[in-house]
Order: sequence, then structure tokens, then C-alpha cells
Amino acid sequence: MRSIFRHVAGSGTGLLGLVLVVAIVFAAVTAPWISPYDPDRLDVLHRFAGMSGAHWLGTDHLGRDLLSRLLHGASVAMAVSLLAIAVALSVGTVLGALAAYLPSGQERVILVLFDIISSFPSLVLALVVVAVFGPSTVNVILIVAVTLMPQFGRVARAQVLSVKSAPFLEAEILLGAGWARIFLRHLLPNIAGPLIVLASVEVPVVITVEAGLSFIGLGVRPPLASWGTLIYDGYSYLSDSPLPVVASCITLSLATLGFTLFGEALRDAVDPKRSSVR
Repeated sequence: MRSIFRHVAGSGTGLLGLVLVVAIVFAAVTAPWISPYDPDRLDVLHRFAGMSGAHWLGTDHLGRDLLSRLLHGASVAMAVSLLAIAVALSVGTVLGALAAYLPSGQERVILVLFDIISSFPSLVLALVVVAVFGPSTVNVILIVAVTLMPQFGRVARAQVLSVKSAPFLEAEILLGAGWARIFLRHLLPNIAGPLIVLASVEVPVVITVEAGLSFIGLGVRPPLASWGTLIYDGYSYLSDSPLPVVASCITLSLATLGFTLFGEALRDAVDPKRSSVR
């Protein structure tokens, strides 16, 4: 881990991504304490106020402090991203490991399930889920988790196939070790590296999907702050003030850029062959 971190921080793009990631995570964790105002505090007398000492980034169409809403939007983005990736990683890893050990017929069922899920664009799946259950944060997490699950499942299956015939695993089986012990103590530590790298690469994808769904009204519901809803609100009143759209788009761009650069640097650190090719 120390050498991987040194490799990530040693490259210019990796260091930039690491700085942006730390800043976004810090803002998400500390938003309730460092926000100048309550993000839902209305002050219609000062709507579309410009940047000032009282409101560093101005206010929106309801007089809400834009900086406070951007900080709480980071909390929403990180919460949705981490929960969705955690669900997709857990379920996908278990299904991928099962597919590597099951007979070919049952393995084919899991692979067909992965193909079916991958064939549905996330937006189409979101429309179906929202039409049935209605828009909510939980539905966004489930939609993103389901769409990402096949990627983690395929990587987990490939990694398990590469180590399932290792002598230490055969020795564990001969000694009578249960499948739970084999998976938790031996398989999971050996396949965790590529899965963690994949998870880090998927974080900006989840942030973008959540913002896109919130922008079209299928994601996080107002008044909960989300970068997607902030962009939509700012776009609706673009003629009155461009500041909400500009600030929200820059924040979203920096977040996705930071996690993308960090994920690529982490992938290069784990697989030096990719770094040499790049």
C-alpha cells in the first residue's frame, strides 16, 4: 500500500487527482460544520445575490446560500456513490465467485443475468424503476448498484478462475476447510486489488449518473441538495443569474476529474504494464 500511494502521489495527474479527492471527501464529511448557512434556509429578499462576504458564491432563486448547498451536495454525491458501489461490489463479487465454481449450466445463468443487466442503459432502467416506485435517493442507489454489478461480477469471476487451482487452495479443500473460510480468508484477499481499483474508477461514473438523474427529476428529491438539482435550478433561472449554473458545473467537473485521475493513477500503480503503455 505504501508503494502504491507513493506511485500515485509521484505522478502529476495522480497527485492532482489525490488533492481533489481529498478536498471533495473533506467537504462531504465536514459539510454540516463548515457550511456558512443551513442549505435549506430561505431568504427571498436576497435571491440571486452576487458574491460577497456574506455569501461567497452568491444565492440561488430562493435566496439559499449556494456555497452551503454545494458543500451538502458533496455529501449527497459521496453517500450515493459509496453506498451504490458497496452494494454492487458485494453482490457482484459473490455472484462472480459463484459463477467461477458452479457447473457450466448454472454459470451460464449468472453470465446471462449480467448480459441482460448490461443491455439496459441506466437511464432506461431509472425510468422503469421511477415509474413503478417513484423517485427517491434509495432508488438512485439501487439503480446505480444494479447497473454496476455485472462489471464487478465479471472481474471477480476472472480473478477467481485465475487462482482457484492454486496449490494452497487445493490444500485447504483437502484439509476440510469450508467454502466460507476459503472465500473470506483466501479468495477475497487475492482478488480484492482489481476490484478496489475498479471501484475507484467507477466513483466519477456514479457521481455523474446521480447528477444526471437528479437533473431530470428522477434522482434526489428537493429540497435535499444535489449537484444535479442545483444545475437544473440554475438553468431554469439562467437569465437572472448564471452564477448557480457555473458554480455547480465547475464543482461537478472538478469532482469527476479528481476521481478519474486518481482512479487511473491507482490502476497504473497496481498494473505497471498499463503505465508503460500510457
